[in-house]
Amino acid sequence: MKSTITIKSERCKGCGICVAFCPKKVLGLSELGKVQVENGESCIACAQCELRCPDYAIFVDKKEGA
Repeated sequence: MKSTITIKSERCKGCGICVAFCPKKVLGLSELGKVQVENGESCIACAQCELRCPDYAIFVDKKEGA
């Protein structure tokens, strides 16, 4: 994995914008309607999810050397 994805679920309203913009289909919505990491190994650390989230609920920390 090229990054660490941190999700602040208490901030997430389940809009799905992050899921829609992820080019590698890393994210999905849980049964409770909150964002979750479903395929973390595919993350390319593009941070589109973080940039598009209207609630500042997702943070992507790129790993050194990745």
